[in-house]
Amino acid sequence: MDTNTSSVSYPDSDLASNAADKISDAASQAKNKVADLGRTAAEKIDNNRQAAAGGLQDAASTLREKADSLPGGEKVSNLAHSAADKLNATAEYVREHDVNSMVADLEQLVRNNPGPALLGAAVIGFLVGRAFSNND
Repeated sequence: MDTNTSSVSYPDSDLASNAADKISDAASQAKNKVADLGRTAAEKIDNNRQAAAGGLQDAASTLREKADSLPGGEKVSNLAHSAADKLNATAEYVREHDVNSMVADLEQLVRNNPGPALLGAAVIGFLVGRAFSNND
């Protein structure tokens, strides 16, 4: 009786193992690429936060200056001042929070208000779809 065990190689097994390794490597590279793109996007947004906040602040100032001369009386004027206050608050928020903090706040908002968040996402999706549709 022969007690020597021979190593048997199965070509199909090696092929599957190599394919799985290649797929795993490709997935890892794709994940790293996406992470790099995300970091780059976050850096660009962070670099432009001050300019965006300044634009919001300017819009609030202009709205506040024009509020009393808008047609519609005191009610429209009050709405314009309220909108200017909201723009100022948004400008301050943008100045004081980096992208990671904003994303965390957005996640918390969605967790606390899933219905309105879903409705808002649907509306945004509809508007984006309309903007990119070829129907003139």
